[in-house]
Amino acid sequence: MAVSLVSHEVSDLCIGKPVLRSLSVSATVGDALSALKRLGESYLSVWSCDHGSLRSRKIVSAEEECRCVGKVCMVDVISFLAKEDNLSNPGAALQSSVSVLIPKEAAALVRHLEPHASLLEAIDLILEGAQNLVIPIQGPESRRKKLLLKPSPNLHNKREYCWLTQEDVIRFLLNSIGLFCPAPIQSIDSLNIVDTESIFAVHHDDPAASALPMIFQSAITQTSVAVVDSENKIVGEISPFTLNSCDEIVSAAMATLTAGELMAFMDCGGPEDLIQVVKERLEHMNLSAALELMEEDSGISSSSDEEFGLGRSGKSGVRRSETIVCHPWSSLVAVMIQALSHRLSYVWVIEENGTLAGIVTFSGMMKVFRERLKSM
Repeated sequence: MAVSLVSHEVSDLCIGKPVLRSLSVSATVGDALSALKRLGESYLSVWSCDHGSLRSRKIVSAEEECRCVGKVCMVDVISFLAKEDNLSNPGAALQSSVSVLIPKEAAALVRHLEPHASLLEAIDLILEGAQNLVIPIQGPESRRKKLLLKPSPNLHNKREYCWLTQEDVIRFLLNSIGLFCPAPIQSIDSLNIVDTESIFAVHHDDPAASALPMIFQSAITQTSVAVVDSENKIVGEISPFTLNSCDEIVSAAMATLTAGELMAFMDCGGPEDLIQVVKERLEHMNLSAALELMEEDSGISSSSDEEFGLGRSGKSGVRRSETIVCHPWSSLVAVMIQALSHRLSYVWVIEENGTLAGIVTFSGMMKVFRERLKSM
Protein backbone atom coordinates (compact mmCIF):
# COMPACT_ATOMS: atom_id res chain seq x y z
CA MET A 1 0.00 0.00 0.00
CA ALA A 2 2.77 2.43 0.90
CA VAL A 3 4.65 1.52 -2.28
CA SER A 4 1.46 2.14 -4.26
CA LEU A 5 1.14 5.64 -2.77
CA VAL A 6 4.71 6.58 -3.66
CA SER A 7 4.26 5.23 -7.21
CA HIS A 8 1.31 7.50 -8.00
CA GLU A 9 1.72 9.90 -10.92
CA VAL A 10 0.40 13.47 -10.89
CA SER A 11 -2.09 12.49 -13.62
CA ASP A 12 -3.90 10.46 -10.92
CA LEU A 13 -4.62 13.72 -9.11
CA CYS A 14 -5.83 15.48 -12.28
CA ILE A 15 -8.91 13.33 -12.83
CA GLY A 16 -11.94 15.61 -13.04
CA LYS A 17 -9.91 18.82 -12.85
CA PRO A 18 -11.32 21.68 -14.97
CA VAL A 19 -9.42 23.13 -17.93
CA LEU A 20 -7.40 26.23 -17.11
CA ARG A 21 -8.96 29.51 -18.22
CA SER A 22 -6.31 31.62 -19.91
CA LEU A 23 -5.19 35.16 -20.53
CA SER A 24 -2.33 36.40 -22.67
CA VAL A 25 0.57 38.21 -21.02
CA SER A 26 -0.13 41.02 -23.50
CA ALA A 27 -3.57 41.68 -21.97
CA THR A 28 -4.27 44.64 -19.67
CA VAL A 29 -5.33 44.83 -16.04
CA GLY A 30 -8.76 45.86 -17.34
CA ASP A 31 -8.90 42.72 -19.49
CA ALA A 32 -8.07 40.59 -16.46
CA LEU A 33 -10.74 42.33 -14.35
CA SER A 34 -13.34 41.88 -17.06
CA ALA A 35 -12.47 38.20 -17.58
CA LEU A 36 -12.51 37.42 -13.86
CA LYS A 37 -15.98 38.94 -13.47
CA ARG A 38 -17.35 37.51 -16.72
CA LEU A 39 -16.08 33.97 -16.21
CA GLY A 40 -16.61 33.82 -12.45
CA GLU A 41 -13.15 32.32 -12.00
CA SER A 42 -11.08 32.69 -8.82
CA TYR A 43 -7.85 32.66 -10.83
CA LEU A 44 -6.79 33.04 -14.46
CA SER A 45 -3.60 31.55 -15.81
CA VAL A 46 -1.38 33.96 -17.76
CA TRP A 47 0.45 32.61 -20.80
CA SER A 48 3.41 33.87 -22.79
CA CYS A 49 3.98 32.76 -26.37
CA ASP A 50 7.09 32.74 -28.51
CA HIS A 51 5.90 34.33 -31.76
CA GLY A 52 6.63 38.03 -31.42
CA SER A 53 4.33 39.01 -34.30
CA LEU A 54 1.36 37.55 -32.47
CA ARG A 55 2.00 38.96 -29.00
CA SER A 56 -0.52 41.74 -29.39
CA ARG A 57 -3.38 39.24 -29.30
CA LYS A 58 -5.52 39.16 -26.18
CA ILE A 59 -6.36 35.49 -26.86
CA VAL A 60 -3.57 32.93 -26.97
CA SER A 61 -3.32 30.97 -30.23
CA ALA A 62 -3.25 27.17 -30.00
CA GLU A 63 -0.47 27.01 -32.61
CA GLU A 64 2.04 29.05 -30.65
CA GLU A 65 4.61 27.60 -28.27
CA CYS A 66 3.19 28.83 -25.00
CA ARG A 67 4.09 28.65 -21.35
CA CYS A 68 2.13 29.59 -18.24
CA VAL A 69 4.08 32.37 -16.56
CA GLY A 70 1.79 33.18 -13.66
CA LYS A 71 -1.75 33.62 -12.42
CA VAL A 72 -3.95 36.57 -11.56
CA CYS A 73 -6.97 36.96 -9.31
CA MET A 74 -9.25 39.69 -7.97
CA VAL A 75 -6.91 40.21 -5.00
CA ASP A 76 -4.13 41.20 -7.41
CA VAL A 77 -6.41 43.70 -9.17
CA ILE A 78 -7.75 45.17 -5.91
CA SER A 79 -4.28 45.51 -4.38
CA PHE A 80 -2.99 47.19 -7.54
CA LEU A 81 -5.88 49.66 -7.77
CA ALA A 82 -5.63 50.47 -4.04
CA LYS A 83 -2.24 52.12 -4.51
CA GLU A 84 -2.55 55.88 -4.14
CA ASP A 85 -1.22 56.68 -7.63
CA ASN A 86 -3.69 54.26 -9.21
CA LEU A 87 -6.65 55.48 -7.15
CA SER A 88 -6.03 58.96 -8.47
CA ASN A 89 -6.30 57.66 -12.04
CA PRO A 90 -7.96 54.22 -12.09
CA GLY A 91 -8.67 54.48 -15.83
CA ALA A 92 -4.96 54.62 -16.64
CA ALA A 93 -4.22 51.88 -14.09
CA LEU A 94 -6.66 49.54 -15.82
CA GLN A 95 -4.77 50.06 -19.10
CA SER A 96 -1.54 48.81 -17.52
CA SER A 97 -0.13 45.50 -18.70
CA VAL A 98 -1.40 42.49 -16.78
CA SER A 99 2.27 41.68 -16.16
CA VAL A 100 2.26 44.30 -13.35
CA LEU A 101 0.03 41.90 -11.40
CA ILE A 102 2.47 39.00 -11.71
CA PRO A 103 5.03 38.97 -8.89
CA LYS A 104 8.74 38.51 -9.49
CA GLU A 105 8.46 35.16 -7.72
CA ALA A 106 6.03 33.87 -10.37
CA ALA A 107 8.62 31.58 -11.98
CA ALA A 108 8.87 29.68 -8.70
CA LEU A 109 5.16 29.90 -7.84
CA VAL A 110 3.87 28.34 -11.07
CA ARG A 111 5.74 25.30 -12.38
CA HIS A 112 5.10 23.02 -15.36
CA LEU A 113 5.09 19.28 -14.79
CA GLU A 114 4.38 16.34 -17.10
CA PRO A 115 1.47 13.96 -16.29
CA HIS A 116 3.81 11.00 -15.72
CA ALA A 117 5.79 12.85 -13.02
CA SER A 118 5.65 11.21 -9.61
CA LEU A 119 3.77 12.41 -6.55
CA LEU A 120 7.14 12.90 -4.86
CA GLU A 121 8.26 15.24 -7.65
CA ALA A 122 5.11 17.31 -7.19
CA ILE A 123 5.62 17.52 -3.42
CA ASP A 124 9.27 18.51 -3.85
CA LEU A 125 8.29 21.37 -6.19
CA ILE A 126 5.72 22.58 -3.66
CA LEU A 127 8.31 22.50 -0.89
CA GLU A 128 10.56 24.58 -3.16
CA GLY A 129 7.83 27.23 -3.26
CA ALA A 130 5.43 26.20 -6.05
CA GLN A 131 1.79 27.11 -5.43
CA ASN A 132 0.38 25.75 -8.70
CA LEU A 133 1.60 22.91 -10.89
CA VAL A 134 0.55 23.19 -14.55
CA ILE A 135 -0.24 19.72 -15.91
CA PRO A 136 -1.30 18.74 -19.47
CA ILE A 137 -4.67 16.98 -19.40
CA GLN A 138 -4.48 13.49 -20.81
CA GLY A 139 -7.34 12.20 -22.90
CA PRO A 140 -8.22 9.94 -25.83
CA GLU A 141 -6.67 10.78 -29.18
CA SER A 142 -10.13 11.34 -30.65
CA ARG A 143 -10.77 14.17 -28.18
CA ARG A 144 -7.40 15.76 -28.90
CA LYS A 145 -8.15 15.76 -32.64
CA LYS A 146 -11.57 17.27 -32.00
CA LEU A 147 -10.00 20.05 -29.93
CA LEU A 148 -7.57 20.90 -32.72
CA LEU A 149 -10.44 21.24 -35.20
CA LYS A 150 -12.06 23.86 -32.96
CA PRO A 151 -9.21 25.62 -31.18
CA SER A 152 -10.12 27.50 -28.02
CA PRO A 153 -8.31 30.24 -26.08
CA ASN A 154 -7.65 27.61 -23.41
CA LEU A 155 -5.73 25.33 -25.79
CA HIS A 156 -1.92 25.68 -25.69
CA ASN A 157 0.75 23.74 -27.53
CA LYS A 158 -2.15 21.64 -28.93
CA ARG A 159 -3.05 20.55 -25.41
CA GLU A 160 -5.42 21.50 -22.63
CA TYR A 161 -4.01 22.05 -19.15
CA CYS A 162 -5.20 21.96 -15.57
CA TRP A 163 -3.35 22.80 -12.44
CA LEU A 164 -2.77 21.09 -9.17
CA THR A 165 -2.69 23.07 -5.96
CA GLN A 166 -1.31 22.38 -2.52
CA GLU A 167 -4.90 21.65 -1.47
CA ASP A 168 -5.20 18.90 -4.10
CA VAL A 169 -2.07 17.16 -2.81
CA ILE A 170 -3.05 17.48 0.87
CA ARG A 171 -6.55 16.13 0.11
CA PHE A 172 -4.98 13.20 -1.74
CA LEU A 173 -2.64 12.43 1.17
CA LEU A 174 -5.53 12.64 3.65
CA ASN A 175 -7.15 9.70 1.85
CA SER A 176 -4.15 7.56 2.87
CA ILE A 177 -3.60 9.18 6.26
CA GLY A 178 -3.34 5.84 8.08
CA LEU A 179 -0.07 5.06 6.32
CA PHE A 180 1.64 7.96 8.08
CA CYS A 181 0.80 7.06 11.69
CA PRO A 182 1.65 8.09 14.32
CA ALA A 183 2.49 11.53 12.83
CA PRO A 184 -1.12 12.54 11.98
CA ILE A 185 -2.25 12.20 15.59
CA GLN A 186 0.72 14.11 17.01
CA SER A 187 0.35 17.77 17.90
CA ILE A 188 1.39 20.40 15.39
CA ASP A 189 3.66 21.85 18.06
CA SER A 190 5.52 18.56 18.60
CA LEU A 191 5.90 18.20 14.82
CA ASN A 192 7.51 21.67 14.74
CA ILE A 193 5.30 23.00 11.94
CA VAL A 194 3.89 26.08 13.70
CA ASP A 195 5.39 29.05 11.86
CA THR A 196 5.96 31.89 14.31
CA GLU A 197 8.15 34.01 12.03
CA SER A 198 6.29 34.45 8.71
CA ILE A 199 3.14 35.97 10.17
CA PHE A 200 1.34 38.92 8.61
CA ALA A 201 -0.57 40.89 11.26
CA VAL A 202 -2.02 44.38 11.66
CA HIS A 203 -3.76 46.15 14.55
CA HIS A 204 -7.51 46.62 14.04
CA ASP A 205 -7.19 50.41 14.41
CA ASP A 206 -4.34 50.70 11.90
CA PRO A 207 -5.11 52.07 8.42
CA ALA A 208 -6.00 49.20 6.09
CA ALA A 209 -3.65 50.80 3.56
CA SER A 210 -0.74 49.95 5.85
CA ALA A 211 -1.60 46.28 5.36
CA LEU A 212 -1.50 46.54 1.56
CA PRO A 213 2.04 45.09 1.16
CA MET A 214 1.10 42.29 3.57
CA ILE A 215 -2.10 41.53 1.65
CA PHE A 216 -0.08 41.30 -1.55
CA GLN A 217 2.48 38.98 0.07
CA SER A 218 -0.17 36.84 1.75
CA ALA A 219 -1.79 36.27 -1.64
CA ILE A 220 1.58 35.02 -2.92
CA THR A 221 2.11 32.71 0.07
CA GLN A 222 -1.59 31.70 0.15
CA THR A 223 -1.99 32.76 3.76
CA SER A 224 -3.75 35.80 5.24
CA VAL A 225 -3.31 38.97 7.31
CA ALA A 226 -4.37 38.60 10.94
CA VAL A 227 -6.14 41.52 12.59
CA VAL A 228 -5.27 41.73 16.30
CA ASP A 229 -6.20 43.90 19.27
CA SER A 230 -3.91 45.64 21.76
CA GLU A 231 -3.34 42.34 23.61
CA ASN A 232 -2.31 40.54 20.41
CA LYS A 233 -5.55 38.55 20.41
CA ILE A 234 -6.79 37.73 16.96
CA VAL A 235 -10.12 39.44 16.23
CA GLY A 236 -10.34 38.60 12.54
CA GLU A 237 -8.38 38.65 9.32
CA ILE A 238 -8.08 40.31 5.93
CA SER A 239 -8.18 37.21 3.83
CA PRO A 240 -7.21 37.05 0.14
CA PHE A 241 -9.75 34.24 -0.15
CA THR A 242 -12.54 36.62 0.89
CA LEU A 243 -11.15 39.49 -1.18
CA ASN A 244 -11.30 37.20 -4.20
CA SER A 245 -15.07 37.31 -3.92
CA CYS A 246 -15.18 41.11 -3.85
CA ASP A 247 -15.35 43.85 -6.47
CA GLU A 248 -12.73 46.37 -7.45
CA ILE A 249 -14.51 49.04 -5.36
CA VAL A 250 -12.94 47.38 -2.30
CA SER A 251 -9.71 49.06 -3.40
CA ALA A 252 -11.25 52.40 -2.37
CA ALA A 253 -12.28 50.94 0.99
CA MET A 254 -8.79 49.58 1.47
CA ALA A 255 -7.33 53.04 0.92
CA THR A 256 -9.66 54.83 3.33
CA LEU A 257 -10.79 52.51 6.14
CA THR A 258 -9.06 51.03 9.15
CA ALA A 259 -8.25 47.31 9.17
CA GLY A 260 -11.21 46.62 11.45
CA GLU A 261 -13.56 48.64 9.27
CA LEU A 262 -12.30 46.87 6.16
CA MET A 263 -13.15 43.51 7.70
CA ALA A 264 -16.72 44.71 8.27
CA PHE A 265 -16.87 46.14 4.75
CA MET A 266 -15.83 42.79 3.25
CA ASP A 267 -18.04 40.66 5.50
CA CYS A 268 -21.20 42.70 4.99
CA GLY A 269 -20.77 43.34 1.28
CA GLY A 270 -20.22 47.07 1.73
CA PRO A 271 -22.84 48.29 4.28
CA GLU A 272 -24.33 51.68 3.51
CA ASP A 273 -22.79 53.44 6.51
CA LEU A 274 -19.27 52.33 5.59
CA ILE A 275 -19.82 53.10 1.91
CA GLN A 276 -20.69 56.64 2.93
CA VAL A 277 -17.54 56.82 5.11
CA VAL A 278 -15.42 55.70 2.16
CA LYS A 279 -16.97 58.32 -0.13
CA GLU A 280 -16.43 61.11 2.40
CA ARG A 281 -12.80 60.14 2.93
CA LEU A 282 -12.18 59.90 -0.82
CA GLU A 283 -13.50 63.44 -1.20
CA HIS A 284 -11.24 64.60 1.64
CA MET A 285 -8.26 62.94 -0.10
CA ASN A 286 -9.20 64.61 -3.43
CA LEU A 287 -9.59 61.21 -5.10
CA SER A 288 -12.57 62.11 -7.27
CA ALA A 289 -11.70 59.49 -9.92
CA ALA A 290 -11.88 56.72 -7.31
CA LEU A 291 -15.18 58.16 -6.10
CA GLU A 292 -16.54 57.94 -9.65
CA LEU A 293 -15.39 54.32 -9.81
CA MET A 294 -17.40 53.55 -6.67
CA GLU A 295 -20.52 55.20 -8.04
CA GLU A 296 -20.45 53.32 -11.32
CA ASP A 297 -22.89 50.46 -11.69
CA SER A 298 -20.36 47.72 -12.48
CA GLY A 299 -22.71 44.74 -12.66
CA ILE A 300 -21.27 43.20 -9.55
CA SER A 301 -21.67 39.43 -9.76
CA SER A 302 -21.89 36.86 -12.52
CA SER A 303 -24.46 34.07 -12.59
CA SER A 304 -21.82 31.44 -11.93
CA ASP A 305 -20.68 33.35 -8.80
CA GLU A 306 -24.20 33.37 -7.38
CA GLU A 307 -24.82 29.75 -8.34
CA PHE A 308 -21.98 28.62 -6.10
CA GLY A 309 -22.60 31.15 -3.32
CA LEU A 310 -19.58 33.26 -4.22
CA GLY A 311 -21.30 36.45 -5.28
CA ARG A 312 -19.24 39.62 -5.43
CA SER A 313 -19.55 42.23 -2.70
CA GLY A 314 -22.93 43.95 -2.46
CA LYS A 315 -24.86 40.78 -3.33
CA SER A 316 -26.69 38.49 -0.97
CA GLY A 317 -24.44 35.59 -1.96
CA VAL A 318 -21.27 37.28 -0.74
CA ARG A 319 -18.74 34.97 0.81
CA ARG A 320 -18.23 35.98 4.42
CA SER A 321 -14.89 35.61 6.13
CA GLU A 322 -14.47 33.34 9.12
CA THR A 323 -11.24 33.19 11.07
CA ILE A 324 -10.26 29.54 11.44
CA VAL A 325 -8.05 28.80 14.44
CA CYS A 326 -6.47 25.86 16.22
CA HIS A 327 -4.12 25.41 19.20
CA PRO A 328 -0.51 24.24 19.49
CA TRP A 329 -1.76 20.96 20.95
CA SER A 330 -4.17 20.31 18.03
CA SER A 331 -3.35 17.16 16.06
CA LEU A 332 -2.04 17.36 12.52
CA VAL A 333 -5.00 15.46 11.07
CA ALA A 334 -7.50 17.71 12.88
CA VAL A 335 -5.85 20.83 11.45
CA MET A 336 -5.75 19.28 7.97
CA ILE A 337 -9.48 18.60 8.10
CA GLN A 338 -10.15 22.13 9.38
CA ALA A 339 -8.26 23.71 6.50
CA LEU A 340 -9.73 21.43 3.82
CA SER A 341 -13.31 21.83 5.04
CA HIS A 342 -13.00 25.62 4.77
CA ARG A 343 -11.05 25.51 1.49
CA LEU A 344 -8.11 27.32 3.08
CA SER A 345 -4.40 26.56 2.83
CA TYR A 346 -3.62 27.72 6.40
CA VAL A 347 -4.98 27.74 9.95
CA TRP A 348 -4.12 30.35 12.59
CA VAL A 349 -2.62 29.00 15.82
CA ILE A 350 -3.70 30.70 19.06
CA GLU A 351 -2.83 30.19 22.71
CA GLU A 352 -5.49 29.31 25.28
CA ASN A 353 -6.03 33.01 26.08
CA GLY A 354 -6.64 33.84 22.40
CA THR A 355 -3.30 35.48 21.63
CA LEU A 356 -1.81 34.82 18.22
CA ALA A 357 0.93 32.17 18.37
CA GLY A 358 1.60 31.42 14.71
CA ILE A 359 0.23 29.82 11.58
CA VAL A 360 0.20 26.33 10.07
CA THR A 361 0.24 26.04 6.29
CA PHE A 362 -0.19 23.23 3.78
CA SER A 363 3.48 23.61 2.94
CA GLY A 364 4.42 22.98 6.57
CA MET A 365 2.14 19.95 6.73
CA MET A 366 3.63 18.58 3.54
CA LYS A 367 7.12 18.57 5.05
CA VAL A 368 5.90 16.02 7.58
CA PHE A 369 4.52 13.75 4.88
CA ARG A 370 7.61 14.13 2.67
CA GLU A 371 9.84 12.92 5.47
CA ARG A 372 7.66 9.82 5.95
CA LEU A 373 7.47 9.14 2.22
CA LYS A 374 11.27 8.96 2.04
CA SER A 375 11.18 5.82 4.13
CA MET A 376 8.37 4.14 2.18
